[in-house]
Amino acid sequence: MAINLQKGQRINLEKSNGAKLQHICVGINWGAIEKKGLFGLSKTKEAVDLDGSCALFNEQKQLLEVVYFGNLRSKDNSIMHSGDDLTGDLNGNDGLDNEVITVDFSRLNTSTNYVAFVLNSFRGHDFGTIPFASIRIYEGTPSRVNEVFATYDIASGPGFAGHVSMVMGVFYKKNGEWKFNAIGEPTRDKKLQETVNTVAMNYL
Repeated sequence: MAINLQKGQRINLEKSNGAKLQHICVGINWGAIEKKGLFGLSKTKEAVDLDGSCALFNEQKQLLEVVYFGNLRSKDNSIMHSGDDLTGDLNGNDGLDNEVITVDFSRLNTSTNYVAFVLNSFRGHDFGTIPFASIRIYEGTPSRVNEVFATYDIASGPGFAGHVSMVMGVFYKKNGEWKFNAIGEPTRDKKLQETVNTVAMNYL
């Protein structure tokens, strides 16, 4: 049973049977924007490029590296990015994630204490205009969903209109166990590096 994340909610990484989750996927789904032509007689699709990224920090909150469309895997191979989707779904919601970032907590370098996920609209499309944009966190692989344990609705969530960047949430290590802080906050940032800086200053 999936749960809807609320801002500030903290959850343990447990499956429904109580076992600890080690392999996590963060999937992002969205659609192209439909534009009506002159007099509404024709319709065109405007490509939307959302970018999911993952920033790793140590216990001192120092940035270690960023996994994003220009760097598809972490140095320790514990985090993988599926690649850059430049358009979004062109023919309506197909139910599949456009970008997926996978995390294997068992392979993370021991110096990593925070794993933060952010979302940026590369071409500056307002979050409030992007069809069915959503995030889900699940056990499985980019091509197989075993169990969804958290979802976050961007498209209809309050406060996202007028923004092109957001902090999804942060996995953090406490007493040797990984937990998740659902942040879900839009930021005033325009670029990825700005959003990563915002995470370091405000959300770790």
